[in-house]
Amino acid sequence: MTSIEENKQSLALDTTQRPSLFSVKNLLKKDYVNYEGVRRINIYVMRFYFALMFVFVGTEAWKVIFTHKGGWHPTIAVAWCVWAAYSTLALLGVFHTLRMLPIMLFMIFYKCLWLVIVAFPLWSSGTLHGSPAEEMTYTFCGIIIPIIFMPWKFVLNKYVLPEKKQ
Repeated sequence: MTSIEENKQSLALDTTQRPSLFSVKNLLKKDYVNYEGVRRINIYVMRFYFALMFVFVGTEAWKVIFTHKGGWHPTIAVAWCVWAAYSTLALLGVFHTLRMLPIMLFMIFYKCLWLVIVAFPLWSSGTLHGSPAEEMTYTFCGIIIPIIFMPWKFVLNKYVLPEKKQ
């Protein structure tokens, strides 16, 4: 048998080859086996954001906490402690994405709230540019990506609506 014929025969016999998990088609399909019907793309984007939270927010928050000298203003101390705690919990979200979605919801809620009550009034009055809030506003505007990729139907069924009795 020639090598071409052998290749044809081996290809014909290999019908059990599984499709790649990272194909676009598989990224967009709902995964009922691993992710309770949530699309893989949603899981991967959420994991990416959990990792960003852990690395960037966590690094900054823990650095401020460990290097702070003197007494703390109570409100500022609470803010840094909340950021340190939620960014540390975000590490769990990298591995247990659906279980840790409340951390992602917390992030979405506080950033949107801040954009509405702090940034929007500054922007609408024309004073955002050059203000201390400008850089944070641009950073917080990136919240649109987690909002788009949040599996809202899953969140509604799991965390908002009452559990269905069987």
